[in-house]
Parts: sequence; structure tokens; C-alpha cells
Amino acid sequence: MKQMLSILGSTGAIGTQTLDVVRGLGLSVCALAAKGNVSLLEKQIREFRPRFAAVFDPQAAKMLRLAVRDLDVTVAEGMEGLCEAASLPEADLVCNSVVGMVGLEPTLAAIEAGKDIALANKETLVAGGALVMARAAEKGVRIFPVDSEHSAIFQCLQGSPGEKAVSRLILTASGGPFFGRKKAELQNVGPEQALRHPNWSMGAKITIDSATMMNKGLEIMEASWLFHMPPSQIDVVIHRESVIHSLVEYADNSVIAQLGVPDMRIPIQYAVTWPERFPSPVQRLSLADWGTLTFYPPDEEAFPAMGAARRALARGGLAPAALNGANEMAVSLFLEGKLPFLRIAELAEEASQAQPAGESTVTLNAILDADRAARDYVLAHAGL
Repeated sequence: MKQMLSILGSTGAIGTQTLDVVRGLGLSVCALAAKGNVSLLEKQIREFRPRFAAVFDPQAAKMLRLAVRDLDVTVAEGMEGLCEAASLPEADLVCNSVVGMVGLEPTLAAIEAGKDIALANKETLVAGGALVMARAAEKGVRIFPVDSEHSAIFQCLQGSPGEKAVSRLILTASGGPFFGRKKAELQNVGPEQALRHPNWSMGAKITIDSATMMNKGLEIMEASWLFHMPPSQIDVVIHRESVIHSLVEYADNSVIAQLGVPDMRIPIQYAVTWPERFPSPVQRLSLADWGTLTFYPPDEEAFPAMGAARRALARGGLAPAALNGANEMAVSLFLEGKLPFLRIAELAEEASQAQPAGESTVTLNAILDADRAARDYVLAHAGL
């Protein structure tokens, strides 16, 4: 079990639950990092007493320095601060739960420092999978998945005789707040409706991704990199109850699933304690209380985002980075009431298709350039 953690995105939904796990296990924290929630970050610093903190927003960093000037903590800012938090010598594990493309560079910084990573920032692998996985292999860094679906697959693969024994990965999806609606019924839905996730308490961006099912498309891409599995061998099934978190089918057609109540502290704790298991504060699963578990095929006509992600992954090169950047910008505009719900997936795919097909040189600068170009594409075609 890792004793000293650096937690990026500590004020967000995953970050705060990671700190719940830290409390329960009696672990230590050497660094906390956040975007700009100074009030909550100050409380966390006073409780966990890290020696280092980082705030992405420079103005918020100045406020934090004043707020914690009585404590022995260094406060850094911007991307440089996040990368330093990700590479502190004493960190046993870097927990990356920041939202969006901002998480890519700290992940690479942690890898360069030889730090194992508990990864909840899916954009790291969606946009930079080839680069990240190659560098992690070179440095001997282990990446532990925190997304409930990828953690489930990781858990189901423990004891597997090897990759050749696996024939299929099956990701489960809740279906989000609009399950069962046809495309025409989604024409005028707004942010308030889209943010009503039936099972999980998450940040706004990932909740909208769940509503469009882009989240599941991004998870297909992430699973392909994490588990060295071609996308043709990754399927999705709608499972409304979110009790089965994902499944692995083996060559003999045996299927192993990981189950638990929908609580992110289970996958977070497993990433921290692997290969061991310890008691957790999560409620015990009672299948008798649930009674019925249901399964449905995804409706890709009403929710085309998942198909757009598969096509971007097939195009390769910088197409996934463009899809991700365009989706982030489109979701932001939707949350501001400036873009129709159905345009999110359309613009993401259009921006992805604008990237040249085939293998491109996937460097950090190329990824960031593709990301910026995709965001600009959305702004230019959003009809603002």
C-alpha cells in the first residue's frame, strides 16, 4: 500500500473522495493541487498538512498564499505548479483527478519522475495515449485506473493467464439521464436536465459527457490503451443500476464481472492499496435488496458520441486529441446555454475529422496544437 500521496484535483468530486480514503487508511499527503477553489483547498491543507500545494489559477494562488501564510506549506501556481506537485520525490503515488486536458502534462511529469499513477483523468489517455503509455513503459511506471469501469476490468484481470486469454472487454453504462429518449426528444434539453445523473455524483463536465454518452466513447479509447485491446474487442452495455461496473470475457466464454454499490471510493481505494484490500467505508452490496439488474444495447442513433469516439480512435494520430478538445469546448458552451445538446457530439466529430487520417507524430506539442485547433473549430462553428 502506498503511504504518501500527491493528489491533483483535490477539491473535485474524485479528489474529495480520495481524501476520504486517505482518512480511512491513515495515509499521508505530500501535495494537494486544485484549479481555484481556495476555500476548500485551505481546509484540506489545514487537515492534511502537505508541504506543497498548487493552484492552477494564478490569482487564486495568491489568495491561498495569504490564507495559509501561518503554515509551513509552499504554494505554487499554473501548469508548472501542477507538474511539480506530480513529481515530488517523497510521493509514492500521484492521484490525478483533474478534469480535462490540463491533466496531461502533470501525468507526463509524474512518469518522468518515476511515480506510479492512480489515473482518474481520462483525457490523459484519450488525447495522449500513445505518448503516455510509451513513456510509462520506458520508465517502468504503473498506471492504476480509477474510473469505475476500468478499475472493474483491472480487478477482473487479476489472475488472468495473459492477454491472449481475454477475448472481450464489456464496459457498462448507466445510460445517463436521457436513457430511452429518441433523438428528436433531445432537441431542446438543457443543462439542468442533463446534469441530473441517476446514479453518480460527479462534476458537471463528466455528467454532461454521461448524458451524451461521450463519456463511454472516451472510456472505450482509454480501455484500448490501458489494456492493449483493439476497439473491436471492447463492447458497451447499458446497465441502469450501475451495480456491475464492467466485465471481462475470456477465450473459453467465461465472463467475470466486478460488482459493488455505485461509490467511487471502491476503485479509488483499490488503486491506492493494490494488490492488497482493506475495509472501506462503502456500503456492502446486497443483491437481494436490488432485486433486478437490467441490461440494454446502447442507442447509437440517439447518442452518436460513442461512435464518434470509435471513429476517432480508428483514425489514430491526433484525431482523438481533437475529438477530446472539441468535446470539452462544446460541453462548456452547452453548460453556458450557448449550444444545443445535440451539437456537442456533432462538433466533436467534425473537429476530429478535420485532423489528417493515419499515424501522426504524437508529441506533446502536437497534441496541444490539435487540442487548440479543435477548440477553435467549435467556437467558429457554434453559431455564436
